[in-house]
Amino acid sequence: MGNINGTLINYYFHCSRQCWLNANRINLEDNSEDVRIGKVLHEIKEKKSNKTEIQIDNIKIDKITKDYLVEVKKSDSDTEAVKWQVLLYLYKLKQKGVIKKGKIEYIEKNKQDKKVHYIDLDEANEKELLLVLKQIENLILSPRPPKVKLQSKCRKCAYFEYCFV
Repeated sequence: MGNINGTLINYYFHCSRQCWLNANRINLEDNSEDVRIGKVLHEIKEKKSNKTEIQIDNIKIDKITKDYLVEVKKSDSDTEAVKWQVLLYLYKLKQKGVIKKGKIEYIEKNKQDKKVHYIDLDEANEKELLLVLKQIENLILSPRPPKVKLQSKCRKCAYFEYCFV
């Protein structure tokens, strides 16, 4: 479970095939326009706030304030995946003796009514997170990726051509 990072947990909730491919070193994101846009927006936000990304073990946290661990996302297109990513970060901090609350900031809001969401690593979330981490571990150790399932979100994915062409 120690090698699971924010990207993998995010992908697991977004698409288990994408999670498996990325975990098994098949990375096609360098060709993705959406990924490039997300990185540029992240860099702009970082320069404006004069805060730098914080790396702890294998995770990269956008910002830590007095009370919050802050994750910045381009859009609110997959809030469930981001929630679990933040829970993972809160868990990793807790293991180091740092207790924070989670704050998710969306630059573009399309599906949600708010640009900022809050989350806590309570006992129930932590218990479920540990189960999710075990499921991800089992997934990425499997010899083959999950079967392809065409969904509307696939068309914007960096792995679209790999999976469907």
